[in-house]
Amino acid sequence: MRVFLDTNVLVAAFATRGLCADVLRHVLTEHALVTGEVVLAELQKALRRKLRLPGRTIREIIQFLRDQEVVPRPPAPSGAPVRDPDDRWIIASALVARADILVTGDRDLLELEGAAPLPIVDPRGFWKALRH
Repeated sequence: MRVFLDTNVLVAAFATRGLCADVLRHVLTEHALVTGEVVLAELQKALRRKLRLPGRTIREIIQFLRDQEVVPRPPAPSGAPVRDPDDRWIIASALVARADILVTGDRDLLELEGAAPLPIVDPRGFWKALRH
């Protein structure tokens, strides 16, 4: 399965031990992690501003993710009906990546339910689905 992890899931995965770190590890070992330039740019800012990680650590994380599949910024945002215009770029990136699923903690994206062009679940929902 091609799994696209949103920025907030990646931040949580690198910031703490827990569900998001477990999801990332599982995706890396059992599935194909796909991400995009849009997510990497957001992640870099979040790691610097929110977590205040050293530049070297941030570069190592970004390079680690670049060693997986990374899609370029899409030519246009998705037309999905979301409140935050940045979220439209995340959906477009997941579509360009041909992701089977988008895993996010973003409430706006999760509220799309059947209106999204691909399945969108939170980390707990993804984890539960793997166990069934």
